[in-house]
Amino acid sequence: MEILKEITKDLNNNTNIFLTGGAGVGKTTITRQVIQNFIDDAKKVAKLASTGMAATLIDGQTLHSFLDLGIANNIEDLEKNSKFNIKKKIKKLVSQMDLIVIDEISMVSDSLFEMIELRLSQAEFKGTLLVVGDFLQLPPVVRGSAEVKFAFESISWDNFTFKKVELTHIYRTDDVKFIKLLGEIRRGFVDECVHNHLNEFIKPLPEDLNEATFLFGKNISAQKHNKSQLDFVDGELFTKDAQVIKHVKSTKDSEIDRFINDARIEKELELKIGVPVLFTRNSWNYFNGERGKVINIDSNFIYVQKDDGIVIKLETTPQSKNIWREKTINGKKEMVEEDLFTIHQFPIKLAYAITIHKSQGMSIQDLIIQTNEIFAPSQFYVALSRSSNPSSLNLIAPHSQWHSIVYVDKKALKFVKGTI
Repeated sequence: MEILKEITKDLNNNTNIFLTGGAGVGKTTITRQVIQNFIDDAKKVAKLASTGMAATLIDGQTLHSFLDLGIANNIEDLEKNSKFNIKKKIKKLVSQMDLIVIDEISMVSDSLFEMIELRLSQAEFKGTLLVVGDFLQLPPVVRGSAEVKFAFESISWDNFTFKKVELTHIYRTDDVKFIKLLGEIRRGFVDECVHNHLNEFIKPLPEDLNEATFLFGKNISAQKHNKSQLDFVDGELFTKDAQVIKHVKSTKDSEIDRFINDARIEKELELKIGVPVLFTRNSWNYFNGERGKVINIDSNFIYVQKDDGIVIKLETTPQSKNIWREKTINGKKEMVEEDLFTIHQFPIKLAYAITIHKSQGMSIQDLIIQTNEIFAPSQFYVALSRSSNPSSLNLIAPHSQWHSIVYVDKKALKFVKGTI
């Protein structure tokens, strides 16, 4: 793939890269391949993101934990919390990295980006930076009515002189009309044509809600819907508990619980024969968001029949949280990435409902979007772009006009258009 070669070559030549593009264009796939290329060349890669969930999508960790930022929101907080000066072990760790990847850059605030530059400068970081994301997707989380400020608004952004690489081909669907609609919604544009096109997706709900996945804005709504639908199904309830292996015995249970939630792992997976499920990982024989039906459960396996009729004999998959540690290798001290703990669980969840936030990276075939739980800029675009089959997309009629939920941050739009 030419674009992969180009990015890898530029990064190896000390050019910082900003990899961007709308939903479904393969940003995560390219990012994983770049990371693997560097690892195959025996180079050290830090895989980072601002939130725990985004970090788990690239098997990484949060910016705050890797850079030892504590609970600071800005450089002033670092000074207040006696965290301004870099610790020796953090300096050594950061300085040994050949590549630092920051995923979901749209969720990184200007002040966090300034702290990133501070730490890289303190560590005399000589490697390159790959930042990945779309500023017309989920913005940084702010407290109360505080103003949202993006990474690109920071002085630090220009200091890295990023080369922009934009992916444009959407792999999730080949419906040309829908792809055009997604482009308009991504930019927050609503005219009569967009209005009418969205209205086409407002249809009566199917009688059998087993056949579709509801996308909610709130976690409580998704949990309630999953539970109520599961209760309707006759038959024995099977519970598969996640198995935890601590490689470092001092690991706190609270840290494991947080990882389980961030990584979309079911701590207690409750199922019945016949229930619909979504795969939550990619594998050679299923993909993240693909739908299936549980047809059998035994002590070691869950048998899931996909919509194409193929039956998957599913076993638990491991997912680990890693930590960088100093080790002596061949008489030389080096930083090595090791597993802190590993969770073993079946990579599925009930398909009745999921939140927009937890649907990141998914391609979902039969989708119903609860539009009345849209509360953030670009959130509706993120929800709509999960659909891999627009012919089976259903929108709950919003209580207000489309333009009140199809909106983006104006600063983000200007930046993406190249006018900032």
